[in-house]
Amino acid sequence: MKCAIVLLNYNGLDLLKRFLPDVVNHSKEAQIYLADNGSSDQSMDWVSKNYAHVKIIALDRNYGYAEGHNRALQQIEEALVILLNNDVQVPPNWTEPIQLAFRNDPLLVAAQPKIMDLYRPTHFEYAGAAGGFLDQLGYPFCQGRIFDSLEEDLGQYDQNTALFWASGACLCLRRSAFLKAGGFDGDLFAHQEEIDLCWRLQSQGGHIRLIANVCVFHQGGGTLSKHSTQKTFLNFRNSLLVLTKMVGGPKIVLIVMARLLLDGLAGLRFLISGKPRHTWAIIKAHLDYYRKLPLYLSKRKKYKSAVTYARTHSIVFDYYMANRRSFKDL
Repeated sequence: MKCAIVLLNYNGLDLLKRFLPDVVNHSKEAQIYLADNGSSDQSMDWVSKNYAHVKIIALDRNYGYAEGHNRALQQIEEALVILLNNDVQVPPNWTEPIQLAFRNDPLLVAAQPKIMDLYRPTHFEYAGAAGGFLDQLGYPFCQGRIFDSLEEDLGQYDQNTALFWASGACLCLRRSAFLKAGGFDGDLFAHQEEIDLCWRLQSQGGHIRLIANVCVFHQGGGTLSKHSTQKTFLNFRNSLLVLTKMVGGPKIVLIVMARLLLDGLAGLRFLISGKPRHTWAIIKAHLDYYRKLPLYLSKRKKYKSAVTYARTHSIVFDYYMANRRSFKDL
């Protein structure tokens, strides 16, 4: 199975200088693409000069993670595509187990390796850890990471377990299934788009799995810092949009009402902790959600899914009230 590695880049020259050499040296069996989202920092010139065999897909502006990848994947032909953040360090021969997993399971449509913290490599990293799930209200969490609590890797997730969603930091996709599902939702721009995609892939009968014998190391916050108010805005808004599109039946009304309350409490928590700009980002997220609601109600008619998505009733209750801070305690 031919494999492509796609690095989406936006003004990430410093990150490319640090991380691209290992991607090139440790991915001999794959064709590497740089999909550039209209950078102005000479990223493409540097890659062209130093890595002539890396194919460049030059996009005319910053389309975000979702639409940027959509446009890039229309221009490649490899059957297996690995979407790799440009701040991820990879080990030697890391693509071989991924290719084997996809060859052995024709229904495998999306997967991720274990994602470890570059600066604390014994511990899982926030953006995906050992694979993702949703609770009943649509809050995401991971094997190895619940909210900001990150577990040490002690072999507790060394099985290729089924997931609900695989992380966009290192997202392995069967390209044919990606295209059949309609690709990413470009209206999301960035954040939560992999959850939406994996939900739709499962609606088509596909499998999402962890490939536990591969580890990559993620710096995190390469494009948007975890302290960014834009990240807060996108995460809160997009979570509601994805739920509106995908949750079948009338219970979506109750979910949105509950989220309005809980997201309000999150905003209050930011305010008390001296981060009022994040509180305002949550308010703007909800306002923009209502602005986009007509669009997503129309998408709902096409995409709403009967796939069971809830791993637990409320991760907020489990974490803050029952003090369950690791995945095995849920």
